[in-house]
Amino acid sequence: MITGIEILKFGVEDKAKAIKFLTDFGLSQTTSDIEQTELFQTQNGSKIYVFDLADTRLPQAIEAGSTLREVTWGVESDADLQQLAHNLKDVDGFEQSDHHVQCRDPNGMTIVFQHSITKELPDKKTEGINQYGNIQRINAASPVYDKGEPVAIGHVVFFTPDLETTENFYKEKLGFHLSDAYRNRGAFLRCRGEGYHHDLFLLSLPNKAAGLNHVAFVVRDIHEVIGGGLNMNRADWSTFIGPGRHPISSAYFWYVHSPLGGAFEYYTNDDYLTEAWQPRIEEHTLELFTEWAIEGGLDHETRRQVKA
Repeated sequence: MITGIEILKFGVEDKAKAIKFLTDFGLSQTTSDIEQTELFQTQNGSKIYVFDLADTRLPQAIEAGSTLREVTWGVESDADLQQLAHNLKDVDGFEQSDHHVQCRDPNGMTIVFQHSITKELPDKKTEGINQYGNIQRINAASPVYDKGEPVAIGHVVFFTPDLETTENFYKEKLGFHLSDAYRNRGAFLRCRGEGYHHDLFLLSLPNKAAGLNHVAFVVRDIHEVIGGGLNMNRADWSTFIGPGRHPISSAYFWYVHSPLGGAFEYYTNDDYLTEAWQPRIEEHTLELFTEWAIEGGLDHETRRQVKA
C-alpha cells in the first residue's frame, strides 16, 4: 500500500533564498545525507532536498527554472514494491532495485517508491472547536501560533496538458482513488482507499504545459494556518491567496509564493474519506474553489488584508 508523499527533491536557481524560505516556513534544517544539497524535514520526518538547478544528479525537469524534480512515495512492504514493479515495468524511465522502484509519469515527473521513512507522531491534541451541540474546549483558550511548523507533506498539485492519460496512469498503474473531479479540468486523487481528501491534484488549463502548481503541508489547525501565514508575511514572503477555505475538500488554506517553484501551502481540516465515498464530478467554479478567501494575505501588523 502506498502511504503518501515522503520525499521531495527541488532544483533551484537561488539556494540561499530557498533556504531562507524553508526556514521561515517552519521546516527543520538538518545535515543532509546527499553531498552538496540542503535537507529540511517536517515533524513526521518527511524530507525536502534542495539541489542547485544544474545538478546532474537530478532527473530532467518538466519545466524551466526552479521547480520540483522528483517525488518519492512511501510504501508499507516489499510486496508493495514488487507489485509496483510489475505494474510499471513497461513505463518510461522504469528502474528497480532491492529498495526502490521508479519511473516517469505521463506528465514527465520522476516518481519513486520506497519503504516508508516517516514516523507516527505522539498525539498532540490541540484545543478543540466549540460548535453548537459539540463542545470540545472547556476552561481553555484556542491556541495562537507565532509561526507554522508543518507536520507532514500533504499533497502536490501539477498542471498537466493531458488530464485523462495522467489521471488514468495514477488510478490504473498505482491504484489511486478518485475523490472528486472538475469535469475536463481537474482530478483530486488519494493514494489509499481510506485517507484524507487528496494526495495529488492534477489540473488542466487551456494551453498550459506541464508544471508545478504547489506543494501543500499539513498543519495542526486553522489557528496554525493563520499563524504560519502571518509569519511568512512578517518575513516579507508574498501571499498568493489566503487565508481561505476550499469547499471541494473543506480545507482551510494559505498559499505563499515559493522561490523553489510554484507555491507552498499551509492547510488543515480536509475531508477524510473511505472506499464508500462516491466521487463528485463538478463543473469548475469559483464557488467550489473558494467559499471565501483573502487576496494577498493578512498584514502582520494591522491584522487586516494586505493592501496594494
